Amino acid sequence: MDLLDRLAEPGLDLLGRVDTLLASGVPEGHPVWPLLRRMQALPGEAVRTFLDLRPAPLAGGGRTVRQFVRDYDDACAALTDQAAWSGPAASAYGQARAGLLRHLDEGPDSLVGRLESTAGYADALADWAERSRLALARALADVLGSAEAVTVVAATAPRIGGATVPASTVPPWSGDLAGPARVGGVATPAGPGGAPGAAAGGPGTGSSARAAAEIATRVLAVLAVAYDGAETLLRQWAPSLAEVPWRPRPTGPVTSEPLRVRWRDD
Repeated sequence: MDLLDRLAEPGLDLLGRVDTLLASGVPEGHPVWPLLRRMQALPGEAVRTFLDLRPAPLAGGGRTVRQFVRDYDDACAALTDQAAWSGPAASAYGQARAGLLRHLDEGPDSLVGRLESTAGYADALADWAERSRLALARALADVLGSAEAVTVVAATAPRIGGATVPASTVPPWSGDLAGPARVGGVATPAGPGGAPGAAAGGPGTGSSARAAAEIATRVLAVLAVAYDGAETLLRQWAPSLAEVPWRPRPTGPVTSEPLRVRWRDD
């Protein structure tokens, strides 16, 4: 259990309240808008998904892949033994054997090279996951102790068993006579430019809405940086993870030389 696991329960409780307020209205022009569009998720949902990402399975995957390298080494050792025969067939066999050895284990563009790159990519992802979880844990610790958290908790209904009391029971903001904007009975995010809750005095303009948007900004910004890091890793490792096609070497002309076999006394 890491720091993020220990902060998950209170963090998700707070972010569930934040989601409730954001679903009723977001301040027009607030920096959280670009983050919401990019992440396509409210902070509570985004964090809940990220909690399932753990470094240990990724690191374990890297170790498992490296174990396969020993099997390839054994295959290469068997192909290294010189054949005790000569002639056109032996030459053709020697060419095929050399080509297979190159394909199996000769530089980064061989099968062993790709296995090592895959293991390295898994290790890099494990390190990214560990660093990202720590960054998110720090962000949650920051918002849990913030003045905005006090405002959000005071403005939302009690949560029972980790679930928010239905949004219809959430008290409206000061000056809001209609309560949260709804579509089909479900609270919906209110957007700028005439969207529900964007008008002066509507949802999204009160102190609780601003506090929820501020918390969401801090949390989603950390997640955005984390996902940027994952995309950067994929771009960096992609060339080393590409498929290695079999490229047979051209064979020489067929000759009529006799086949010679050398017998060995064991």
